Amino acid sequence: MKMTIPQIVVAVSSIIGQLYIIALMVKRNLRSSFPVFFAYMVVNTLGTFLGLLVYFYAYQQYVYVYWSLSTIYMLVGFLVLYEVFINILKPFSAVIDLGKMLFVWAGVFLLIAASLTAMATSAPHANRVVMACDLLDRCVHLMQCGMLLLLIFFEKRLSLSWRSNAMCIAIGVGASASVDLTISYAQSRLPALYFQLNLVNSIAFISVLAFWMVALASKQPARSKATDSPSRLILQRWNEALTGYGYGDVAYAASDSFLPNVERTVDRVLARKIVH
Repeated sequence: MKMTIPQIVVAVSSIIGQLYIIALMVKRNLRSSFPVFFAYMVVNTLGTFLGLLVYFYAYQQYVYVYWSLSTIYMLVGFLVLYEVFINILKPFSAVIDLGKMLFVWAGVFLLIAASLTAMATSAPHANRVVMACDLLDRCVHLMQCGMLLLLIFFEKRLSLSWRSNAMCIAIGVGASASVDLTISYAQSRLPALYFQLNLVNSIAFISVLAFWMVALASKQPARSKATDSPSRLILQRWNEALTGYGYGDVAYAASDSFLPNVERTVDRVLARKIVH
C-alpha cells in the first residue's frame, strides 16, 4: 500500500522531534545521566529514517526491516525501563540490587516465553519469529505500563517530583506503551482501519515527543530524597532488611539510616536511666 501524505508528514515530524530531543540532551548534559534513553532516541531516529528509505526504494524488504527495527526498539525500551527504575531509587542501594536481579529474571522469563511460543506455533519459520517478537514487544509494553502505574500510585511514598527528568521519561514511555497496546488491540478487532489506527499511534508518539521536549527543557527541580518523605519508613525498612541479606552498599545504608540509629540510641539511654 502506498504511503499517504499524512503518514509521510508524521514520520518526518517524528524524526525532527527526536533530533531536537537528542540535541537538547547534549546541550543540557543529560546524556550522561540517561545514556540508554539517549540511545533510545538515536535508535528511533535512525530506524525511522531507514524505514522511510527502505519503503520507497526497497519495498519488498520492508517487512524484514520493520520487524528487525521493532525488535531493537523493544530491547532498548526494556533497558530504558531499567534505567528509569535505577535513577528513581538511587537513595536505596539494596532495593536497587534486588531490582536488578528481578529485571534479569524478567528478561530471562520473556525470552523463554517467546521461545516456547515460537516452538508451539505451527507456522513457517519466519512467522514463528514474528510471533515471538510480537509477544516480547507486548510484554515489554505491559511492563512499561506497570511502571507508570507504580509511579502514579507510589509517587508520594517515593517523594518524587512530577517535573523530574526520570519521572517525565517514565510517564512518556508508559503513555506511549499504553496507547500502542490499545491500538494493537483495536487493529486486531478492526482490520479495515489498520492504517488509520497506525497513524493515530504515530501521532500519539509525536505528542509524547512534544511532552519530552518541554519536560527536558524545563529546569530540573531539586531532588528530594525518599527518606525525607513522611512515609519513608516503608522503603527504609526494605532497604535495611535487604542490606542485612547482603544487598546494596552496607556503608551507605548505615549512613542513610542515621536517624533510626539515633532513635535506638536514645531509647537505650532512657532505658538505662529508668533502671538506675
